[in-house]
Amino acid sequence: MKKFLTLLVFLTSAAFQSFGWGQNGHRVVGQLAEWHLSKKARKNIEAILGHESLPMVANWMDEIRSDRKYNYTAPWHYLTVEDGKGYDPAIQEKGGNAYEKALEIIAALKSGSLEEAQEIEYLKMLVHLVGDLHQPLHVGRGDDKGGNDIDVFYFNQKTNLHSVWDTKMIEGQNLSFTELARHLNERADKDTISKLQSADLADWLKEAQSFRPMVYDIPENKRLFYDYGYKYFYVVEDRLFAAGIRLAGILNDIYG
Repeated sequence: MKKFLTLLVFLTSAAFQSFGWGQNGHRVVGQLAEWHLSKKARKNIEAILGHESLPMVANWMDEIRSDRKYNYTAPWHYLTVEDGKGYDPAIQEKGGNAYEKALEIIAALKSGSLEEAQEIEYLKMLVHLVGDLHQPLHVGRGDDKGGNDIDVFYFNQKTNLHSVWDTKMIEGQNLSFTELARHLNERADKDTISKLQSADLADWLKEAQSFRPMVYDIPENKRLFYDYGYKYFYVVEDRLFAAGIRLAGILNDIYG
């Protein structure tokens, strides 16, 4: 029994380490998007989601990993773009990836031809995928499973680089998702919003590549402390803010 419980804890930990952003990160993206919806888009989305809000559905795509019928969505959370290269469909997972599926889901939602249950699922998936595409390690370089293979110590706790970026730097701020979203929303002026929303998904991948020198700037002893967050938490903030504003732009285009 003890061995079984140990294995269960290990498998659960391994699964969560591969998620894009932690729960608060994805909720920040959803909350920012919700604040920047047009009145028409807000009304239409409320009609689809009912009592659920964008921040509270933002983690649904991670939660369904516990349901075997959604096993096919596992590779949809990430993609590979090798250093110095552009998007190459030939090197992606056969079951799909975050970039292709986001484009497919946007097109399907725009078509207006989905059945109600499918539209609800696709809308929830889109909220999540936009967040994943802005987590730099979910646009992986192809040699370390998005940082999951890079063991580090974060404040003397053994973990991996992916987990540091998914959750630990955000949790270290000791803020609720609404507090962090409100802080980030202070930078949401008209010009910034326009610039972010004018970029297409291919631009997002280039941005993710541009942040790799910061993400992988780890010491030889692999021990990360305050200085790492001090230098690079601005990247986390930049990515969460961009994802939220861009998600709002996409939803306004679909439902506004």
